Amino acid sequence: MLRRTKLIAALDTASRSQALHWAEKLKDDVDAIKLGLEFTYACGLDAVKTVSEGHKLFLDLKLHDIPHTVASGLSALAPLRPALTTIHASGGTEMIARSREALERAFPDGMERPRLLAVTVLTSMNAAGLQEIGVDATPQEQVVRLGKLAIRAGADGLVCSAHEIAPLRDALGDAPVLVVPGIRPAGTASDDQKRIMTPAQAARAGADWIVVGRPITKAADPVQAARAIMDELAGA
Repeated sequence: MLRRTKLIAALDTASRSQALHWAEKLKDDVDAIKLGLEFTYACGLDAVKTVSEGHKLFLDLKLHDIPHTVASGLSALAPLRPALTTIHASGGTEMIARSREALERAFPDGMERPRLLAVTVLTSMNAAGLQEIGVDATPQEQVVRLGKLAIRAGADGLVCSAHEIAPLRDALGDAPVLVVPGIRPAGTASDDQKRIMTPAQAARAGADWIVVGRPITKAADPVQAARAIMDELAGA
């Protein structure tokens, strides 16, 4: 399947003015922006709406609670009209199914609803981390297990590390949207990510979207950093 891997810039900050500055500078050089827990908790939903204006929004709040609470939360977030939004796959079948139903009610026929993404295993986790929380499986095994569960329950796609793209495609085919954080251009620091790849490697593996934060936002020239990644994706 021919796909163009798209770039999401993660605007991870507690500062409304900083996020707005990055969003304005990057408006022509990324495919979407991500706003997550740090920004949303610090600045609120009105700021999310303001900063994301003119951008596709990946609203990455990773909801995880009882099914009714998560479904109600997604309904409350619907006015922000994110293109992509996240819940935890480990919340189980009912939570995922109720989440999908909530989005379909909030976005009736003719309205483009957010793609519901299930987070499998965080890219900061490795085998030792999984064992610590009682999961006796490799990251790849756990990602595929949760990925199958989530797609069966109604998720549109998954959040996974680049190292799990190939086994997920083998297990689920080309239809699920795969959004891949933990992307680090060659020569940049890995920070707290453990299962990483370069943009080109992730594109060749089959990612639909890659998420890049600090290599863009902490660069001396964020626009040039984003353009370099887009060029790398185009040549992958």
